[in-house]
Amino acid sequence: MASNIPKVVVLVETSLGYGRAFLRGVIRYARLHGPWGLYIAPGHLRQVLPKVQEWGATGIIARIETPQVAKAILGARLPAIALDLTQKQLAKGSPLRRLSEVCPDSHRAGRMAAEHLMERGFLQYAFVGVGGDCPWSERRGQGFAERLGEAGLACRMFPVRGTAPARHWAREQAILGQWLQELPGPVGVLACDDDRGRQVLEACRGAVLQVPEDVAVVGVDNDELLCELSDPPLSSVALNTEKAGYEAAALLGGLMSGRVRKPRRILVEPTHVVTRYSTDILAMGDRPVAIGLRFIRDNANRPIGVVDVVRQVGCSRRALELRFQQVLGRSINREIQQARLQRAKRLLIETDLPIVEIAVAAGFNSLNYLSRFFRRETGLSPTAYRHRLQQPGGILSD
Repeated sequence: MASNIPKVVVLVETSLGYGRAFLRGVIRYARLHGPWGLYIAPGHLRQVLPKVQEWGATGIIARIETPQVAKAILGARLPAIALDLTQKQLAKGSPLRRLSEVCPDSHRAGRMAAEHLMERGFLQYAFVGVGGDCPWSERRGQGFAERLGEAGLACRMFPVRGTAPARHWAREQAILGQWLQELPGPVGVLACDDDRGRQVLEACRGAVLQVPEDVAVVGVDNDELLCELSDPPLSSVALNTEKAGYEAAALLGGLMSGRVRKPRRILVEPTHVVTRYSTDILAMGDRPVAIGLRFIRDNANRPIGVVDVVRQVGCSRRALELRFQQVLGRSINREIQQARLQRAKRLLIETDLPIVEIAVAAGFNSLNYLSRFFRRETGLSPTAYRHRLQQPGGILSD
C-alpha cells in the first residue's frame, strides 16, 4: 500500500510570505485528499533531484531558477508544475512551455494598486520594478499604467539597470532616492513586490522624503512580516496564494493519476489592498473633498448620508457635490456606497462573520440591501464572492 502513496518534491522558497502561503495550500490539499509524501526543499533542486528516483518521487512542484534545475526536472520525466516561468523559459521552442504553470495575475494586481492610490487623490504616479527577465514585474507595471491611463493620468517608470544579482543596492538606493526627489509630488508609487517596496521606503528615508506625505508606497504579495517590519509599515496588494497552492496540488494529483493530460495555467488572484501607514493619506489638493472622504471612510459602517458629510465639511451641498464630481468623478452618495462595498469585501475575505453581521458592520441597513447592491457591483452574491476568494477551488479534487 505504501508504494501507492504519491510522493511529491516541492521546491518553493520558505523565506517569503508568498512561498509559505503557497505551501499551506499544497499541504491542505495533501491532508484532505492524501496521504501524500512531501519533500519540501527550500534549496536548489539540483541538490534534491538526484535522489528522486531513489526516493520514488511521483511529481514535482518547483520554482525553476537555473538551467541546471530545469534540466533536472525535465530529465526526471515526472508530472511537474512550475511557478512563475520567465519570458525566456516561455519562449518558443523552450521545453518548459510544456509544463503546467502557477503565476500571479500581475496585470490585475497593478490595476488594483492604481485604484487604491487614485482613491487617495494623487495626481502623480510612478512604478518601480526589478528589471531583468521578470514578466510578473513588467505586467504589474503595465496594469498599473493602463488603469492610470484610463483615468487620464500618467505613470513614470524607474529606469532599472541590470538584473538584481548584478546590482549594488547601496549604489542603486542613492539613484532611486534622487529619482524620487525629482518627481513632482506628492506621488503615489507602486513597487513590483513587497521587497522592492521596502527598498523604496529606504530610498525615501535616505532622500529625506516623508512617507506617505511626499511619497505613498504600495507593494504586492502582502508578506505580513515584511510589510509590518518596514519603516513605515507597507501597504500591499494581497494575493490568494494559499488557494493557488491548493489548486496546484489538485492539478498535480490529476496529472499523476492520468486524469489530466494537458498542461494548465493557474492564476494567483489579487483580492484586495491591505492598507498600512505607507498609503494612509488623502493627497488631494481640494481640502473640502479630503475632509469629506476622510469622514466617509471613518464612518462608512454607520448610517451616514450625504447630509452628514456636508455638515462635517461645512459648505453647501451643491458646492460639495460639484467638488466631488470634479475631483473624483462621482457623487458623495456614490462614494459612501463604494466605501461600504470595500468594507464588506474585506470582511468577507478576512473574517468568518455571518453575512447578516457583515451587512450591519459595513453600514448596509439590511442583508437584502447588501445582497442586491453587492451583486449589481460585482456580479456575485456575497456568499459566492467569499467562496471564490476564501475557499480552495477544489479543481480536479478526488
